[in-house]
Amino acid sequence: MDGDAPPMALGLDFGTTNTVVATSAGDGSRLVPFAGEGATGEIFRSALCFWEEERGWNGIAHEAGPWAIAEYLQSPLDSRFVQSFKSVAASPLFDRAQIFGRSFRFEDFGRLFLQKLVRHAAGRLDTLPPQIVVGRPVEYAGARADAALARERYDRMFAEWGREIHYVYEPLGAAFSHAARLDRPTTLLVADFGGGTTDFSVVHVAAPGAARRCRPLAAAGVGIAGDRFDKRIVDHLILPLLGKGGMYRSFDKLLEIPGGYFSEFADWSRLALMRNRRTLDELRKLQRDAIDPAPIGRMIALIEHEQGFPLYEAVGRVKRALSSAAEARFVFAGDGVAIDVPVTRRDFEDWIADDLRRIEAAMDAALAKAQLAPDAIDRVFLTGGSSLIPAIRAIFDRRFAPDRIATGGELTSIAHGLALIGCEADPAEWSV
Repeated sequence: MDGDAPPMALGLDFGTTNTVVATSAGDGSRLVPFAGEGATGEIFRSALCFWEEERGWNGIAHEAGPWAIAEYLQSPLDSRFVQSFKSVAASPLFDRAQIFGRSFRFEDFGRLFLQKLVRHAAGRLDTLPPQIVVGRPVEYAGARADAALARERYDRMFAEWGREIHYVYEPLGAAFSHAARLDRPTTLLVADFGGGTTDFSVVHVAAPGAARRCRPLAAAGVGIAGDRFDKRIVDHLILPLLGKGGMYRSFDKLLEIPGGYFSEFADWSRLALMRNRRTLDELRKLQRDAIDPAPIGRMIALIEHEQGFPLYEAVGRVKRALSSAAEARFVFAGDGVAIDVPVTRRDFEDWIADDLRRIEAAMDAALAKAQLAPDAIDRVFLTGGSSLIPAIRAIFDRRFAPDRIATGGELTSIAHGLALIGCEADPAEWSV
């Protein structure tokens, strides 16, 4: 960290899509940049790439962040690319994944990820400060999400850091960051739109100079965010080309191809893990028995040739394009699948309409817990990448006056605020 005083605290926003680190010496917070060829500034992609190498861990070498992407692109058929693994942190349905015949638990992924995160920080994280604050969602993503299980896995993930970890709601971190912009007492609603979850915090911000600047009033969340919106695009544009809705013969019956394969394919955290012998053998059997075998053949080709990352990037590009234009083109070509079709913002908004209703219901739940009506909110702060989607912004424009809505630091505000919380007299006071 630059500056005269050593950092007292570190804030880590370990996100589904990106990870950001900030440090603080009690005089504000500073982002930690990552260094080296291929670095992307202060944003570190939450991704891992594995390949077989004798000198690696358990016979497998790995990279993380933008370097994981570079390794994958250099040799996609000889590597395994894993992203969005945070989304299984609270899932009792996930135990471990098999990569090159080795078993990896969530905490294994997490520890290896953190090791590379530290390594690529060019010495800035070699000596960790005494206080470490890690963000966590209000509600975890996934079916039957178990917060206690996620806590156990996080504790094992961070065990090598040798520090007590304070886990703080991510939108509360964003509230601390935004409070620095406020010059009067304010009742603040923070909406954090991540990759896996959407979270809300209602916070009372005292006047500058107060002994306790932020006082949480309520929080609520839902396991819906950017990855779910990506999944809707995949479901409507890609899966019909891969056999969804198709039929296959089983003895003398015609049955619909099981939907589980398509659910896994549309989930970025599970797509890479489909490249295993059992799943591919099952798909080849379905291909032999399918009324139209070509679509299943396309799915097999995409899985075998590790096309998950380019597919993910194409979906992200069209989603971002629809944030600034009423129409865009979805373009993807790889291993037997070629798509070049127009997509309108109206189409996209229709696909995510149910998700938007659940997000708005989570906001209402936060306000109800705080016993506040929308007109009692002085300021709304929107953060996270999906906050840029016009349909998301429209939810708040309907409920709050435009001059009460603020944005900015979509990818960095949480880390800034978590580092500030670490410099409070008792960071544990903010922990969940």
